[in-house]
Amino acid sequence: MRIGFATGYWKQGPSKGVEKAIRAAERLGFDSIWTSEAYGSDVFTPLAWWGSRTSRVKLGTAIAQLSARTPTATAMAALTLDHLSSGRVILGLGASGPQVVEGWYGQPFPRPLARTREYVSIVRKVLARQEPVTAPGPQLPLPNLGPGTTGLGKPLKSTVHPLRADLPIYLAAEGPKNIALAAEIADGWLPFLFSPKASSEFAGYLAEGFALRDPSLRPAGEFEVAVQVPVIPHPDIEAAADLVRPMLALYIGGMGAKSANFHRNVIDRLGYSEACDRIQDLYLDGNKKEAIAAVPTALVEEIALIGPPEKIRDELAAWEESVVTTMLVQGPALALRTIRDLVTGEGSLRRAKLAAKLFASQLKQQ
Repeated sequence: MRIGFATGYWKQGPSKGVEKAIRAAERLGFDSIWTSEAYGSDVFTPLAWWGSRTSRVKLGTAIAQLSARTPTATAMAALTLDHLSSGRVILGLGASGPQVVEGWYGQPFPRPLARTREYVSIVRKVLARQEPVTAPGPQLPLPNLGPGTTGLGKPLKSTVHPLRADLPIYLAAEGPKNIALAAEIADGWLPFLFSPKASSEFAGYLAEGFALRDPSLRPAGEFEVAVQVPVIPHPDIEAAADLVRPMLALYIGGMGAKSANFHRNVIDRLGYSEACDRIQDLYLDGNKKEAIAAVPTALVEEIALIGPPEKIRDELAAWEESVVTTMLVQGPALALRTIRDLVTGEGSLRRAKLAAKLFASQLKQQ
């Protein structure tokens, strides 16, 4: 199982020490680094900046939101960055949710699966550069000759020859149909809130998609599953869980409307519906601290690797036996070496325990 480093979202600005962490990740042998976007920092600019300070690690978007750019604009950004980085880009795409798509980008959200299918098809046509790009729509027609246009649009072909016509495209997906779609049309799947206990269920959804997969794409055996996993080596399980609870409370209670929250749906399927009801009610009522406190430790332990190093190493077996091929760790920059050693099986447990104690001490001082 490969290991990557997920930098996550920006808050007020770049995370403190992130550039140092990215250089450390490359030095420590991490396979990739990944950026994210929601409705603040974009996903490509930091990746280009940090990519210029590295030479080997792959550069992944997790995720570039479909509604943030037209498919041709996304293809342009990806092929440009791929040239600049000597072929290191992985293009992770995702539909986001109705609150962001309609509230931030001002676009309709319905039929996200159909839109994703059209979007990926156009990106692949741009990258293939075999002919001027056309698309029948109905959501993303090219050229657009519909009502309100001049009628002068014509099919165009990228002036730039892509470095890699087969630049890998991954899809972020949480629901069964979306997961199957990723297996059908993409080169990889970016799960979120993944639990290895549900791996056989996910494998079934992937199999549905593989059965419909175009033989011109990479073989199903080369399909990647790259999952973001919080990894917090800490002597105290509850203290480690406290570092993950705010993220879970946000996604369960604050991301998406009460009637349409795809992140919460994932947790519901893991069997935490009662806890989700409480978290969501507290969060939407403005009681964020109480919502965070209501996140069960058992849930944190299902979707994250937390606690003493020996516990993390023991729990890794379930992840290694799952459909996951790459673990995109989310963790403190100070603990990157320890995280690398635990996930890859390198280094001694004694050294990992000492590092976990040091991290806990430093955390108290912050």
